Amino acid sequence: MTALTLSTAGAATLRADALVVGVAKGPKGPVVAAGAEAVDKAFDGKLAAVLDAMGASGAEGEVTKLPAPAGLKVPVVLAVGLGSLPEQDESYDEEALRRAAGAAARALHGSKKAAFALPLDDASAVTAVAEGALLGAYAFTAYQGGEDKAAKNGAKNGGPKQPLAEVALLGAKPRDKEHKAAAERATVVATEVNIARDLVNTPPNDLTPEAFAAVATATAKENGVKVQVLDEKALVKGGYGGIMGVGKGSENPPRLVKLSYTHPKAEKTLAFVGKGITYDSGGISLKPAGHNETMKCDMAGAAAVFASVIAAAKLGLQVNVTGWLALAENMPSGSATKPGDVLRMYSGKTVEVLNTDAEGRLVLGDALTRASEENPDAIVDVATLTGAMVLALGDRTFGIMANDDAFRTSIHEIAEEVGEASWPMPLPEDLRKTMDSPTADIANMGVRMGGGLVAGLFLQEFVGEGITWAHLDIAGPAFHEGAPYGYTPKGGTGSAVRTLVRLAERTATGDLG
Repeated sequence: MTALTLSTAGAATLRADALVVGVAKGPKGPVVAAGAEAVDKAFDGKLAAVLDAMGASGAEGEVTKLPAPAGLKVPVVLAVGLGSLPEQDESYDEEALRRAAGAAARALHGSKKAAFALPLDDASAVTAVAEGALLGAYAFTAYQGGEDKAAKNGAKNGGPKQPLAEVALLGAKPRDKEHKAAAERATVVATEVNIARDLVNTPPNDLTPEAFAAVATATAKENGVKVQVLDEKALVKGGYGGIMGVGKGSENPPRLVKLSYTHPKAEKTLAFVGKGITYDSGGISLKPAGHNETMKCDMAGAAAVFASVIAAAKLGLQVNVTGWLALAENMPSGSATKPGDVLRMYSGKTVEVLNTDAEGRLVLGDALTRASEENPDAIVDVATLTGAMVLALGDRTFGIMANDDAFRTSIHEIAEEVGEASWPMPLPEDLRKTMDSPTADIANMGVRMGGGLVAGLFLQEFVGEGITWAHLDIAGPAFHEGAPYGYTPKGGTGSAVRTLVRLAERTATGDLG
């Protein structure tokens, strides 16, 4: 993990491999942002003109590297675009700062230390820049670089460049309680987002349900979180027909993991439930060619839940948080569930399986019922659930459904606040009847149009009566297949972790709208 420090050194005196400054898009060209005054002075007040001559505009995420002039202790000045210049007396948008810091950190892979002289008006800006830099510095290199595991500079040994090793924030105040707390929080949250990314990026032959459960168990114990793991024997004995029905076609049996973080002064309890399909072939309803290659990411919901519970524990939040990881591998074999089979869920309801590739809702159904038994104040499930949600909202936005409009609105506002694009979606009652089955209590498929909403309606059937519940369908943003941008890497993104953590924080303080 990249180290983060709050430095009292001046931009002109700090020694580092690079110095990062912000530049905004002004009406007549690039405008140097606050925090870079000493750097601009070193350029004789002409930094904006030099950047303009280099073709820089200040557009969001734009990166321009310049050789540092005399008077600076760094060899390189990196100017990163912040987007449009704020109105007078207004601060830069936190997400713009987060993305700019991330873009700069990505551009500095292979460097040992970089100083960030971006605008830091308050503690919120410290959080945004710190998070962006730490998330942007991420790289998944565990399976690259040959046998030289100890190499610090992978590029010199035939391996990949290592992430930026240290970020020094200039302009922050290390003795200020709010700034210090902001930096510490950003470090915890970014660490857990990056751990979720690691899990999503890990090949499915190494991250089986059993292996995921082992990682969760070890990490939980290190952080004072209680853990309980139900193996396949316990799942059969307990009547978890949904989880077992999905997992029985694989040689790697399923698991249900319960993580419990408690605070002695907590007045509220949240339950987070994550879909953890460590590999999804579609089962007997096999996915078509071209749709299997990234299905290691189908456990991103469970990764987000796991990371969020650990983050709550590290932050010592005054709220109880329980995480449920519904882990299974969906494979076709002679023992696999077949279209037309009927499963008896943990709740006692029977489900006719019309499509074995609609498996996430089956494992979540069992986990939602089990979570409901403990009567939490609210349940939030997170899942890469439907391609229909990607068609509706694209690759960068997750959908939010809920049985309470106010709760759905609060989660949407929280997600937007932390920089995770989301959109509230309905649960139309007329779609429920399309899952009626002549054989069982409900089918696992309904009409194709509005399929993401149908999936949400299915999940709602397994939430305990009177319990506030929301469903986050992160199928779009959980795994990024394009070029990196801002603080978002290629591959696993850690989607929903920041939203869940902020929800836990708001619940702890009683500030939930």
